[in-house]
Amino acid sequence: MSANPVIENLSHHDPFSSWLGVKVISAEPGYSKITMPVREEMMNGFGIAHGGVTFSLADTAFGYASNGEGIITVALDTSISFSLPVYAGDLLTATARQLSNSRKTGVYLVEITNQHAQTVAIFKGTCYKTGKPHRTNTTGE
Repeated sequence: MSANPVIENLSHHDPFSSWLGVKVISAEPGYSKITMPVREEMMNGFGIAHGGVTFSLADTAFGYASNGEGIITVALDTSISFSLPVYAGDLLTATARQLSNSRKTGVYLVEITNQHAQTVAIFKGTCYKTGKPHRTNTTGE
């Protein structure tokens, strides 16, 4: 788990990512690496993982990397390209890296790989920095 209190707080208060089974391997400003096991209930009618599952993993990595500076950051635009199918039993890893950073926006690239180090998807995200600091405790301070 990350030593970053913002990431720890985000992770702790994110029931959707908990349901996905996301584990934070590393997170710091401009970078994150997370994993997720793919479960049977994540499959679509074709017997492959629903694209939204892979997207959600990538979006979570994007959120951790872009919020690591301690400023509330939200997505402005995202896109994903799927290159290989994902199956139940796969272990996915999403690695987010900052490509550009300005006062108000940032651009990130997230590579999603399976347990065989094969790229299954590439995600690109642009974020907006609200200028508001994160609160890192449960009392709202």
